[in-house]
Amino acid sequence: MNIRQRQSRRKLIIAIVPVLLLIVTLYGLSSGSVAISLRQLWDVAANAGQPIHEKIIINLRLPRVLIGLLVGACLAASGALLQGVMKNPLADPGIIGVSAGGGLAAIISMIVFPQYSYLLPILAFLGSLATSLVIYGLAWDKGASPLKIILAGVAMNALLGAITSGFMVIYSDRVQAVLPWLAGGLSGRSWYHLEFMAPYALVGLTLTVFAIKPANLLLLGDDPAKLLGQKVELQRFLIILLSSLLAGTAVSVAGLVGFVGLIVPHAIRLLIGEDYRFLLPLSIAGGALLVVLSDTVARSWFDPLELPVGILLAALGAPFFLFLLKKRRIV
Repeated sequence: MNIRQRQSRRKLIIAIVPVLLLIVTLYGLSSGSVAISLRQLWDVAANAGQPIHEKIIINLRLPRVLIGLLVGACLAASGALLQGVMKNPLADPGIIGVSAGGGLAAIISMIVFPQYSYLLPILAFLGSLATSLVIYGLAWDKGASPLKIILAGVAMNALLGAITSGFMVIYSDRVQAVLPWLAGGLSGRSWYHLEFMAPYALVGLTLTVFAIKPANLLLLGDDPAKLLGQKVELQRFLIILLSSLLAGTAVSVAGLVGFVGLIVPHAIRLLIGEDYRFLLPLSIAGGALLVVLSDTVARSWFDPLELPVGILLAALGAPFFLFLLKKRRIV
């Protein structure tokens, strides 16, 4: 693909994504066990809707859609940054264990120290950060090999999963409360959860603006970046820190939702290239779109059952992962 074709495709995607995001948001607000038309949505927005519709939209669907937007944005941004800093298209927070680290910290908080539940986003962030640093340290040998990152991440994922299972066995009397969270989903999420995560998410997403330039320079390789005057290791550490904050924030509310950080940034990269000036904001918008759409499908298409969105995303993500393997686009 030549430069002109890539620029044309980039402009088209930049124009389409906001429209799709608006359509998916309206779809999320209107769909469910009680269907609400666009006219009725407008009436609710104008404070002239039926009371039952106002309660459904304001109390149930609106906070859930907003949480879905933030969760998807955080996971996609985290995945995009990790893929760049680790030079590995497999560096999704879920696959390499970053989400599992945040999840373990969150589970310990919920079932061992429930009195400190207000610290859940911070603990999930610390768990994600510690896991990121361990994986990167294990993979480092005069540079971080993509294959070593994969192997270290898979091993950490298995280890953290075993520790999580151990805590669930030990505290089996309390585990019922965290089972839906382990599957990953937005069921029952409300304004309380939005207020809980929004400050962390908004701070993290705002800071991604400052990660664009160093992420682009790190793509050149460590030596060229150093020649350009960049403090490579410090920038790499700060980007990992930011990615962990984003992943931990999403995990603290939505549970172990996987594959968003793999699917979205990789698809955007294939379409428009690796320039983080465009890759990162489009990944954020694409992640928000994917999670809200998947959550709406999961709660609307299987009525009267509500499928956890994490299960649906895994069903989409696993074939995409295998496709990448088949096309040799991973290592």
